Amino acid sequence: MRSIISLFFIICSVCLSGQTIISSQLILDNPPFKQCHASTLVELADGEILIAFFGGSFESSPDVKIWGTRRIKGDWSEPGILADGRLSDSLIYPCWNPVLYQATNDELYLFYKVGKNPREWFGMMKTSGNDGKTWSTPIKLPPGIMGPVKNKPVEAAGHKLLCPSSIETDTRWSVQMEILDMTTHKWTLIPVDPGSPFDVIQPTLLFHSPGRYQMLCRSKQNVVVSSFSDDSGLSWSLLDSIPLPNPNSGIDGVTLADGSHLLVYNPLPAGKEWWNGRNKLALARSKDGIHWNDILTLEDHPDGEYSYPAIIRGKNDEVYVSYTFNRVNIKLLEVRYEN
Repeated sequence: MRSIISLFFIICSVCLSGQTIISSQLILDNPPFKQCHASTLVELADGEILIAFFGGSFESSPDVKIWGTRRIKGDWSEPGILADGRLSDSLIYPCWNPVLYQATNDELYLFYKVGKNPREWFGMMKTSGNDGKTWSTPIKLPPGIMGPVKNKPVEAAGHKLLCPSSIETDTRWSVQMEILDMTTHKWTLIPVDPGSPFDVIQPTLLFHSPGRYQMLCRSKQNVVVSSFSDDSGLSWSLLDSIPLPNPNSGIDGVTLADGSHLLVYNPLPAGKEWWNGRNKLALARSKDGIHWNDILTLEDHPDGEYSYPAIIRGKNDEVYVSYTFNRVNIKLLEVRYEN
């Protein structure tokens, strides 16, 4: 355990429309890897925060593993390995995009991907019954099932877990809904608008009312793309753009107790290089999931990468946001939300 006093500070001056950054923390100190990316987070039953991410020499390197660190009474534990891509003594693949989720039955899920690249990876899953202190043997998901590909699932009625997912090929990006029956452990795959002109991946889910959900997607078309379901994810409307820019970068959203929604995204257009547009990160709010207003700037720099955000609502309605900080660290923000 190590102190984070030097990394933890109160920010009282960053406030817009009633939103305040309560704390800002870089969670890693001298990590045992050169790069890290794609964080995911969960608030555990005792109020601790568990964050997972992939880390290694560089993205797609065979030494990339899933790492995790836990905040306990204000201190972050040293990062430990939660999963790796070892398939045999001689075959090791990189790991990608972990997703943590704690179900209402207190079972903690860890989804992640293993493979040479996103076109060839496959889905894996572990579970824990003790808040991530120990984990089950990894399970390879059925063919075609990736699990939630970047963003957290949403639990629906009937012990169904709605997992927003996507497929990448050399010629096409497409999204799909994967529903896990947590009682029978069976999966159902639902393609979303397979004939769409949009190239989309990494959807995030918003809850509107019982049975009605919305997915928002990263796209190659410089916009955030949306689809709705009115039957708990079994079918989806045609994909359509909404008036939010997207520089081909990851997003994540969450629905608040008052029914409004928050979205963390990079509010800039794409550029010539893949990292262009990832130097600014914003928090936006919407009542309908279509029309959004930026309410807080989280990062804004001439260059750098502040990307792949994850956002959750805490048990006391605080909001936690984690994201990649220049590929060398993960930053965690706690945001106090006021109507």
